[in-house]
Amino acid sequence: MRGPLVACAAVAALAGCGGQAEQAAPSDPAASRTITVSSPAFADGAAIPATYTCRGAGTAPEVRWSGAPKDAGSLAVVVDDPDAPDGDYVHWIVVDIPVDVGVLDGPQLPGAAKQLPASGGPGWTAPCPPSGKHHYRFTVYALPSNQTVPASGASPTDLVSLIARKATAWGRLTGTVSAG
Repeated sequence: MRGPLVACAAVAALAGCGGQAEQAAPSDPAASRTITVSSPAFADGAAIPATYTCRGAGTAPEVRWSGAPKDAGSLAVVVDDPDAPDGDYVHWIVVDIPVDVGVLDGPQLPGAAKQLPASGGPGWTAPCPPSGKHHYRFTVYALPSNQTVPASGASPTDLVSLIARKATAWGRLTGTVSAG
């Protein structure tokens, strides 16, 4: 009797642990990575200047991209921190960016683009890690023309998961900020 109970407990424990470890981050889409993302403020993998964090002015850096499919309906930009103490923290969600736009210049939203509520509330939340080095992912997603993203009623991580699942292409720029 003890053998089946131990085996059952082991399977339950592995299922609980393995399920989380095997899941991709909500912002990792299955679509191909064809969009090139950059910023004049920092290089991929480099430190984000203090002016864009809570230790400076806290404004959003300019984000540029190229290679978005011309047949996409719109673009979305998501900034998240996978190193946050409570899991993925969403700093910014901007949707309905026109496909012919190739830059998001801080708080200046192009065309019909709109900001959705992120983990810190509506709009950009500047990076402010409590401890250690955190990675901030600036991900640009191409969405099909028939895709709408709800403006309310879903958590920021659920919105990011929806965007990532529906994306037809994507690209990412990652910057870092260290506490202190």
